[in-house]
Amino acid sequence: MNSPILSTESLISVDPVTIRRRVKWGECDPAGVVYTVTFSEYVISAAEIFYGVLFDCPPQKAKQTEGFGTPTRALQFDFKRSLWPDEEFEIVVTVGDVRRRSYVLNMAARTLEREPVFTAELTPVCVARDERRSIDIPDNIRRALLKYQDQ
Repeated sequence: MNSPILSTESLISVDPVTIRRRVKWGECDPAGVVYTVTFSEYVISAAEIFYGVLFDCPPQKAKQTEGFGTPTRALQFDFKRSLWPDEEFEIVVTVGDVRRRSYVLNMAARTLEREPVFTAELTPVCVARDERRSIDIPDNIRRALLKYQDQ
């Protein structure tokens, strides 16, 4: 007997970071299509998993230790197709530009049959956690982003 898939999100690769998701029924409208806003949750969740891999610890703990946060400065999407309840897809995370205070995480989602679903560009900005003012990317975070980018 095959066991049902219970997890709706899992890390399946760290090089590059690749997350597999299964669409939950509650993420869809009455016609069975994923709500547009839900794609933002998919991207933010993938970013958090990416940070966990990058920092090798829970992402918010690493950010708290370093005294910075990463609110979203920009988020762009290019949608290629709809997703349906129980459909599985993967999101691959790569690093784009690493700037002075912000950086770009590129995400490409595809079905398990390799059909493109969407691309997204998430641009976090580094801020001092207690003051909410932008700061330079902390040196060790910059190094980690550049190292991942080079791989």
